[in-house]
Amino acid sequence: MAEIIIAAPQVNQIAIEEDDNTIIVETSTTAIATIIAQGPQGPQGPAGAGSIIVDESAKVDLSVVYYDASADTFKANATWTTTTLTDGGNF
Repeated sequence: MAEIIIAAPQVNQIAIEEDDNTIIVETSTTAIATIIAQGPQGPQGPAGAGSIIVDESAKVDLSVVYYDASADTFKANATWTTTTLTDGGNF
């Protein structure tokens, strides 16, 4: 969301003329206008072919998302978690 604040001085004058004398009365105020508008939305993501689908039906605590080529899908399950990645890695 964008917010724009515009401040513009406004001067009002009243001139009173009588014979050879001129009296000018000035009042000065500042007008402030705030404009709030929602910005443009991003482009719509692809639907169908080419979009990423994650099978999270068997997710567990600390699952890591990985790609399974034989299933041609991304998965999050107990096969790879933050624990299984570090336990056998000699860390």
